[in-house]
Amino acid sequence: MIKYLPEGALLYTAENRAALSSVSAMERAMRDGTILEARTTLCDNAHNLMLQLPCMRGWIPREEGAIGISEGTTRDIALIARAGKPVAFRILRIETDDNGEPYAVLSRRAVQEACWENYLSQLRAGDIIPAVVTHLERFGAFVDIGCGIPSLLPIDMISVSRISHPRDRFAVGQSIRVMIRQTEPRRLHLTHRELLGTWTENAALFSAGQTVAGIIRSVEPYGVFVELTPNLSGLAEPFEGAHQGQHASVYIKSILPEKLKIKLILIDVFDNSEPPEPPRYYVSSTHLDCWRYTPPESPRIIETNFT
Repeated sequence: MIKYLPEGALLYTAENRAALSSVSAMERAMRDGTILEARTTLCDNAHNLMLQLPCMRGWIPREEGAIGISEGTTRDIALIARAGKPVAFRILRIETDDNGEPYAVLSRRAVQEACWENYLSQLRAGDIIPAVVTHLERFGAFVDIGCGIPSLLPIDMISVSRISHPRDRFAVGQSIRVMIRQTEPRRLHLTHRELLGTWTENAALFSAGQTVAGIIRSVEPYGVFVELTPNLSGLAEPFEGAHQGQHASVYIKSILPEKLKIKLILIDVFDNSEPPEPPRYYVSSTHLDCWRYTPPESPRIIETNFT
């Protein structure tokens, strides 16, 4: 069964290396329609992609560079941005140049079309799939959901705890998991926060009387909101000099599930430039029908129903 993975997943596999190792191996891969990967070396002024394969040059014509390029629904930045990065492709044909040297004509578009038809179009709300972060903007993270096909993970869908920018959670090139929130023809809406655990699951990591690390996410006149985990925050009393984005040491006064509250005392605040930790996922399955964030003892109901 063909797996339509984010670009870069096949690059260093033994199978990919073997298929590109010789002309005969590439001819066999061409006949079989094998999905291969290599790193681009150049996007020329006509926006064709050039690749240096182990045994010959590779060339992806502009119109074969991505779904929607020929139709004008995909901007050429999708090609320009691939310079120096891995791309997935199928071999269309092997030709010979004026010097008698072989080169391969490749199609990334063909792989993306197959990915949509055989994989992404079959997904439904609640499905969980792998993705790779490709670009971060203030409003969300763009991720590769298969063979270089991009999708947006909105900032408010990244975690329950509010963040000012997706870089507070992710780094470009990071492998993550995402959930399908809603489907449309040729478009998937994504979410991520449901994978990071319920209030109860996160609160179980802590107990009253502990002093733990956190991140200040908001400073209000009435107090300071400190994130203990991406899906759990508590409120501390005002603290002079505290500001958003700082790391903090906090004492846990009490944990109140029925009120969805964790009361904290700020002990110290400090700056920290370390990258965000990889997400901790609480869901091991590949599908959820419903996710309820709030504990049973709370009168509030915060949930996502994927059905």
